Amino acid sequence: MPVPVRGSQHHYKYALAFVVGGVCVLRYDNEAGKGDHRHIGAVEQPCLFTGLEQLLADVWRDVDAWRGR
Repeated sequence: MPVPVRGSQHHYKYALAFVVGGVCVLRYDNEAGKGDHRHIGAVEQPCLFTGLEQLLADVWRDVDAWRGR
């Protein structure tokens, strides 16, 4: 992004989702105005974006936790 999405401090726009049986059970995104956050089921929580590698690591950690590993 040429300028950060409103609420974020970086130049990335992202939305990463884990969908099971047609239902989104986990999502990380930075919707304009809300900044960086994640959804686990119906719960929305802010999260700290420190880089793309860490974002992917956080997503996979939560996917593995959801799967019960």
